[in-house]
Amino acid sequence: MDIKFKRKKRITNKVHGFLKRMSSKAGVAVLKRRRARGRNKLTA
Repeated sequence: MDIKFKRKKRITNKVHGFLKRMSSKAGVAVLKRRRARGRNKLTA
């Protein structure tokens, strides 16, 4: 049995990271919504 899911931390951060979110208007809106919901973790 082989492992299918190989998480790459760097790629995860590049795509779903805080700085990436802040770099676009839509990303800032995402963070705003997540804060409004009271999320413990805003980004991955």
